[in-house]
Amino acid sequence: ARYFLILTEGFPTYGGLSGRDLDALAQGFKEAVDEDYLRYRIRSIAYCGEKFLKMGVPIVEPPGGHAVYIDAKTFLPHIPSSAFPALALANELYLAGGIRAVEIGSVMFGRQAKMELVRLAFPRRVYTQSHVDYIVEVMQSVVRKKKRIPGYKIIYQEPVMRHFTARFKPVSGTAVRSRV
Repeated sequence: ARYFLILTEGFPTYGGLSGRDLDALAQGFKEAVDEDYLRYRIRSIAYCGEKFLKMGVPIVEPPGGHAVYIDAKTFLPHIPSSAFPALALANELYLAGGIRAVEIGSVMFGRQAKMELVRLAFPRRVYTQSHVDYIVEVMQSVVRKKKRIPGYKIIYQEPVMRHFTARFKPVSGTAVRSRV
């Protein structure tokens, strides 16, 4: 069994990681400390944040080295926290352009949420300048229809960690249109 384990999973001393996985980790460590790469990455994220600000999208400033955080509560003032504005914006980004974002607000933290944020993380070695420009274009389309973005209500949730399993439906009355 140990012989076959070496062929498929690597040596037991590798902690179960294959040689390919170890190579990927090593490459990631090299890139994560490469100053030219870091300058490019940080500049790309700052560029995205600057474009958002120019079109009136409020963000946490300055943009970080891995993400842009959008202030959904300020961006969607017609949606109260009880109707999850950060979730609404994350949904709209996905519907408008297939952009996956993370809600960090009332869904995740319940009544203890201090802010309603949407995190747009930039995975390492994935996005080119064209991708960042696409994100900006999608956000422009979302800005044009922001007053029609509905809030949501929870129709199902687990007793713990609801942000992973909850199901939602649009709330009528928080926007002009609704989706089912």
